[in-house]
Amino acid sequence: MASNKITFASILFLTIFTYSNAKLGHLKETELSVYYQDYSGSQNATVIEIPGPSNGALNFSRFGAMFCTDDPITVGFEEGSAVIARGRGLYVTSALDGSNTHVMLSVVFIDGEYKGSTIELYGSDKQFEKVREVAVVGGTGKFRLARGYATFETLYFDTGRSHAIIQSNMTILHY
Repeated sequence: MASNKITFASILFLTIFTYSNAKLGHLKETELSVYYQDYSGSQNATVIEIPGPSNGALNFSRFGAMFCTDDPITVGFEEGSAVIARGRGLYVTSALDGSNTHVMLSVVFIDGEYKGSTIELYGSDKQFEKVREVAVVGGTGKFRLARGYATFETLYFDTGRSHAIIQSNMTILHY
């Protein structure tokens, strides 16, 4: 009796797996290079500390500091370049010495070829290294069942305006 249940469960699983694979199509690889326009100061800030610091200055290396972000993501380096997505999420300084943040970020496409799709990024970010890498752990729309990786490199930082431009190169496998 137990072996019949196991056989039935196996057949059911294989049927569902085969059917779902057929609907998804072939695995694709997409490489994207985008630019986060990050503003951590002024009334137009796209990054804020939670809760906000009492003196107004953000401290990205303080253990336990948590930040919420909604950065415009552009196709080019220039500040006025076309915005195709928003980088929305949280990051927390998670190393006692302040060298590491934990990133939970959604790339939400609002225009262009991928409008309505998302890419989910998650992982440990060694924030003081020149090039940092986090995992692509999911996605929606054109990036359904995404996996891969994304690198981040700060190309520009204007301390007076608290404006940084961060290049992200993503390699994404998806259906």
